[in-house]
Amino acid sequence: MTGKILAERYEMQRQLGKKTGRQTLLALDLETEELVVIKQLFLGSDFEWQDIKLFEREAETLKTLSHPAIPRYLDYLEIDEPDNKGFALVQTYVEGKTLEEHLRSGRNFSESEVKELAKSLLEILIYLHERNPPVIHRDIKPSNILLHNRSGHSVGQVYLVDFGSVQNQAAKFGGTITVVGTYGYMAPEQFGGRSVPASDLYGLGATLIYLVTGLHPTELSQQDLKILFADRATYLNPNLIDWLEWMTEPSLEKRLSSAGEASKLLANPREISKSIMSVQPRGSDIKLTKNSGLIEIVIPPHGFAFDWVSILSGAVAASIALWTNYYQSPINPLILRMISGSFLVAAGVMSIFAIFRELHLVIDRQQISYSSHLLGLRWNHFQSAPRQDICQLEIEEFEDTRGDTKQKFDRGSQLIIQAGHQKYRLGVKQGLSESEIEWLATELSQWLRLKIQITLREGKKNKWF
Repeated sequence: MTGKILAERYEMQRQLGKKTGRQTLLALDLETEELVVIKQLFLGSDFEWQDIKLFEREAETLKTLSHPAIPRYLDYLEIDEPDNKGFALVQTYVEGKTLEEHLRSGRNFSESEVKELAKSLLEILIYLHERNPPVIHRDIKPSNILLHNRSGHSVGQVYLVDFGSVQNQAAKFGGTITVVGTYGYMAPEQFGGRSVPASDLYGLGATLIYLVTGLHPTELSQQDLKILFADRATYLNPNLIDWLEWMTEPSLEKRLSSAGEASKLLANPREISKSIMSVQPRGSDIKLTKNSGLIEIVIPPHGFAFDWVSILSGAVAASIALWTNYYQSPINPLILRMISGSFLVAAGVMSIFAIFRELHLVIDRQQISYSSHLLGLRWNHFQSAPRQDICQLEIEEFEDTRGDTKQKFDRGSQLIIQAGHQKYRLGVKQGLSESEIEWLATELSQWLRLKIQITLREGKKNKWF
């Protein structure tokens, strides 16, 4: 192969890669005396029509692109030789080593290098995804990323190569499902033949996880399709771990949606939770049931809270006062008896609530519901919401302040589960301690695969449900 001249212009230097029906060669352009890369597709017995469509699409896409970190289109040739028929795509040669080669040689990447690399690749993806129509690479992985002039203080110039799996949203294979990509770096939706800009974010996230762990994504444990890597990347800042988990979220609805958004959050991370309790606090009577299809939290009666005791005492005192002034009051005695009885009935109902009522929060595959159970009766506090609408878990820490001095008089917390416009709250009004709130937040976070947001609020105390 060395020395062979293609189209009377390109002199073959050496083979760069080869797989069934394809090969990639380094060649010298005899006209410009510059090195070029030639990708060849052969029309052999194992040739499929889809191969030529992808090959032509790569050539057409590269024609429209002009970015310093993407190889430039130079030529497209038809090969018609007695023992060799097919097509050739000529593009500029990028000198450097792939991330795969760096890793195999034992090179490590620091946190700052990982972030620098992520930033550079996101800039490339912003350029691609903002094309009209958007260009989706679909095969971002360590072997398709080149580094040139890497030094001890910089990751070097970053290049994204091999657009052989590229798709734009105007390109479809009529009536067929085309699964393109590399296992371990493919977003779940790609297995169904669907690719969107966020699919490239998944590939980038999985690539960076390989860099920080040294393990291929398929070698790492998974839970509900989620790559579990944090325990192997303990040297990373928790914000970067959170960002990588967000990039590789299996659900499209929960994953970062655009390269621009991902770039902003890489530079300005979202607030993440502090380390909180992951085991049930000692002495807690809360019942937690959890399996793959359901999580149920049952909060037992919590007795007479201070507010309830105050109201109950007031009702009893008012009733006694009415009976004491029974004969001196100008009001009809029958009316006084009715008012006094109403106070006592209210006090009794409150007592029954405090002693017997249970709260049930249930999330299954279809919905979230929040209800009270009392003596065989059940009623909902809020309308149930679809499970897929659950979008946020928040622990709201509250400090009651008064006056200009901002003196702190009271504090507490509540857990808020947001599903669309609906908010379900668990807090001190339900008799929960701070440690119970943190424990339940952790359990819900793990089951729902949602991060916990911590919010501190000051001012007039909220009336928590």
